[in-house]
Amino acid sequence: MKRLIIDCDPGNGIAGANVDDGLALALAMASPDISLELITIVAGNTPVEVGYGVAQDLVARLGLTIPVHKGESQALREPAEPWRQALDQRVHQLKLAHLWHGVRQPLPQVAPQQDAIDAIGQLICDNPGEITLVAIGPLTNVARAMQRYPQLAESVAEIAIMGGVFALDDYLKDTNFGLDPEAAHQVLNSGAAITLVPMDVTTQTLMTHQDLDRIAKIDKPLARFVTETFRPWIDYSIKTRNLPGCWIHDALVVAWLLNQRVATASDYLVDVELHAGPTRGKSWRYRHPLRVTVGIEQSAGGLVHVLQSVDNQLLLSMLEQALAASEF
Repeated sequence: MKRLIIDCDPGNGIAGANVDDGLALALAMASPDISLELITIVAGNTPVEVGYGVAQDLVARLGLTIPVHKGESQALREPAEPWRQALDQRVHQLKLAHLWHGVRQPLPQVAPQQDAIDAIGQLICDNPGEITLVAIGPLTNVARAMQRYPQLAESVAEIAIMGGVFALDDYLKDTNFGLDPEAAHQVLNSGAAITLVPMDVTTQTLMTHQDLDRIAKIDKPLARFVTETFRPWIDYSIKTRNLPGCWIHDALVVAWLLNQRVATASDYLVDVELHAGPTRGKSWRYRHPLRVTVGIEQSAGGLVHVLQSVDNQLLLSMLEQALAASEF
């Protein structure tokens, strides 16, 4: 059984916010081979207070006792306001907030005193080699935890990250790395065992309304949570991304930990651009040795296991089977 921390920025039920974090949480909660021991929240897809409310409300709805801790509200250096404007206001600018009409809103929740940084650091360092950290939002909480707990990188069993984009025509950067490039740089170069799930592979995933119809037939709380929060997001994705459904980025990270047949992967040296300009926050990768090395330090980038292609039908099957078999 894998012991997991999920560090995330969920937006299920929030108009215009991505719902893939909630699907990743649902898959982890539903899977008997995973012990989800801690959920931590970072600002990203949603402001940290909103993400905390989404996660804590889900845990409360299911009657679970998984601790949920609120983490960092802004990046290490990157200004928050331009990102919040883009992430929080676009649905209203497009006049599509009505898609969420009637969707249950998460109930207000009171956060515990202990912050996410200490919760992450203590659980990992008190259980060396036992805890896998799933980081599916900006890496601010993870970077802060590494600063506060220097032994974390060698104590964590693995860090599985959703972030980065290497070769998609419509993206210079993704939200997770773009929102906090310094944190991504720190974590990628930390020496920890890292698996990276970039947008290059997650945009090969797809969930349609027909796929969701099968989940809707499962009469259990987790399946109902997925169904009610994914309906408007699929419609939003169809209208704004010209897709026949929606991508399910974060769920692939948890699925990979359960069954590595769901994707292919290869090792690369990976890092993030930190300099000002249009490529700030852009991720890059290469294999060693490079054919052209002028101006490139020998130590450039951290060694990372990078997912490359996905079996989407297997991914959807894993989700459906887990939700159907779940006790929640």
